[in-house]
Amino acid sequence: MWNWIQRFSSPKYFYSMSAVLIPWFAISALLIGVYALYLGLFVAPTDYQQGESYRIIFVHVPAAWMSLFIYMVMAISSGIGNIWQIRLADMVASASAPIGASFAFLALVTGSLWGKPMWGAYWVWDARLTSELILLFLYLGYMALQSAIEDQRSADKASGLLAIVGVVNIPIIHYSVEWWNTLHQGATVAKFDKPSMHIDMLIPLLLMALAFKLFYAAVVLIRARNEALYRDRNRRWVRELIEEL
Repeated sequence: MWNWIQRFSSPKYFYSMSAVLIPWFAISALLIGVYALYLGLFVAPTDYQQGESYRIIFVHVPAAWMSLFIYMVMAISSGIGNIWQIRLADMVASASAPIGASFAFLALVTGSLWGKPMWGAYWVWDARLTSELILLFLYLGYMALQSAIEDQRSADKASGLLAIVGVVNIPIIHYSVEWWNTLHQGATVAKFDKPSMHIDMLIPLLLMALAFKLFYAAVVLIRARNEALYRDRNRRWVRELIEEL
C-alpha cells in the first residue's frame, strides 16, 4: 500500500498519468456545463417570488460550493505535505489556490448582482457575504506567502499553515445563516428530508455543480503539471522529458 502511495505521489508518475485524465475531465465539464446552463436558463420554471433574476443561482451557488470545496482540498493537501513531506501534495495545494480564489470572487460578484434586485443593494455586511470575503482573503494570503518566500519548502510550510488555520472559516460560512440573522435564505438543497426546490431547478443546479468540479479537476491537473515541471526543472526526469521532445 505504501509503495503504491509513493508511486502515485511521484511527480514523474503524476505527470504522465494526468495527461490521460485531463481531456476526459475537460470535455465532460464542457458538455455537462452547456447542458446545465440550457436547462437552467430555458427549461427551469420562473420563480414565483424572484422572477427571472433567480437564474443567476445556477452560477452563484455552484461557485460558492466550489470555493469551499477547493479550500478544503488545499488545506488537506497542505497538511499531507507538511506531515508526510509529500511534495506533490504541496504542488496540488499551490495549483488549487488561484482556482479557488477565482470561484470565491465569482461567488461574491454573482451574489452582489443577485443581491441588487433582491435586497436593493449590491453589498451588505451579511454574515455569509463577509465570511465568503474572508475566504477570498485567505486564498490571496496563501498565494502572497507563496510568492513572498524565496525558499520553496519554507513557502509551502508557511502557506500550508495558513491554509490549515483558515479551515475554521469553512463551518462559519456554512452555518452563518443558522447562527446569525442574515439576509441569506436557509438551506434549500442540503436538507435531511427533501430539497425545497422544484426538480426542474434542482437538476440543472446539481449538474452545474458537477461541471464545475470536473472543470476544477482538469485545471488543477494542468496547473499541478506545470508546477511539477517548474519545481523539478533540474531533476533527471524533466531533462529526459525535454530530450524526448
